Amino acid sequence: MQDVIIIGAGIVGAFIARELSRYKLDILLIDKENDVGNVTSMANSAIIHSGYDPVPGTKKAYFNVRGNAMYPSICKELDIEYYPIGSLTVATLPSQVELLESLLERAKENGVEAKLLDAKQTKEIEPNITDDVVASLLCESAGIINPFLAVAHVAENAIDNGAKLCLDEEVVDIKKTENGFLVITDKSQYESKVVINAAGLGSHKIASMIEEVDWKLIPRKGEYFVLDHFAYGYVNHVLFPMTTSGNFIAGPSSDPVDDPGDITTDSFTLSSIKKQAIDMVPSIPWREQVRTFAGVRATCTRHDFVIEPSKKYKEFIILGGIESPGFASAPAIAEYVVNELVKPILPMEKKEDFNPTVRPHKRLYGSSDEELDRMIKENPDYGVVICNCENVTLGEIKDTLSRSLPCLTIKALKKRTRANFGKCQGGYCQKRTVFLLAEQLGIKPEEVLYDKPGSYILKGRSK
Repeated sequence: MQDVIIIGAGIVGAFIARELSRYKLDILLIDKENDVGNVTSMANSAIIHSGYDPVPGTKKAYFNVRGNAMYPSICKELDIEYYPIGSLTVATLPSQVELLESLLERAKENGVEAKLLDAKQTKEIEPNITDDVVASLLCESAGIINPFLAVAHVAENAIDNGAKLCLDEEVVDIKKTENGFLVITDKSQYESKVVINAAGLGSHKIASMIEEVDWKLIPRKGEYFVLDHFAYGYVNHVLFPMTTSGNFIAGPSSDPVDDPGDITTDSFTLSSIKKQAIDMVPSIPWREQVRTFAGVRATCTRHDFVIEPSKKYKEFIILGGIESPGFASAPAIAEYVVNELVKPILPMEKKEDFNPTVRPHKRLYGSSDEELDRMIKENPDYGVVICNCENVTLGEIKDTLSRSLPCLTIKALKKRTRANFGKCQGGYCQKRTVFLLAEQLGIKPEEVLYDKPGSYILKGRSK
């Protein structure tokens, strides 16, 4: 029997698994996808929000501010790319200044440092912003993160500390037993003393397996443009609605959809996003566009996060409606769930050998000539470039494939290393990565998946 089963291996589920792995517990993390963080945690704006925006007194406000403060040390421990570049909320009409002033007051209530800038001050720190700028609200504690590596490294650290992971298993039913719960998947069944429902867009469905719930989820789709990293410093802060990551990202939209799996994009929505972005930064070079994508987040009818035990069983913990600023809030949510909801109902003894770090990831990108020379001398594979667009080496790919966190698809490898992520979108390097992945998994190249079951890349062998 497991001590704790966590359903959902997105950023929240991964952080809970890591937090629980500090203790002598049997922990099982289950996800219906074939990679961690493969839904909402993957397709987002990559922002660690400062916390000025949520309504004061809400769970969103509390966990956002607390989580924001936790990320710098966590990212250092787990070798996650994180840049506290700050955010600017921009007014381009005099009538919008009053809104900025109200947001400033909200920031003070939430305990977030913020300040109003006039047009001149805004242009000084963002030279490419529109000349129509009237004022802006600067929050220096906001940042941008690599969301793919965040989920992967948090999950990897949990696994390194003893947590178990089951991918590509969908929970189809849960039954109360004398000693806890029987969690039934489409492949197996598991018993556990405590169950934590962190299933994201599926959290309402999972909660309904235990009891009738008094809230619903409304899937909201956000569409984005991804532009190549064409000019360092072109945008220096997160600009709402324009955001930046390793590449430049424009978006998102926010539209309710019937299907939580709908990640299609459409020309009308993308045109609207482009117009809003141009209103902020008129000179955006759209020729640098690499791709478009969409993500779906779970908006709760309570208009706040759901973080609570079930009404019937305190051993069944429900997390629902973890939309923006959910990524920023995740470590604080995990801290609260473990300390306030799990500890009172489950005996927990701390491990003396818990390791809060992951094995360092050596990367060509960002390394000095001296570091690169040393890496290649130690391992010549770091001198073999596989992905020219993103400067990813054979050494980085082999290292990723050798870790405790499974990397089962080209998309998973892409998220971990950025190989196939560049302007050619895998046109140059995909064939190399397919054969490397096949060798690592012990399968035929034509059995390698791009992402979901059935998404084969190769049809068969030719002469």
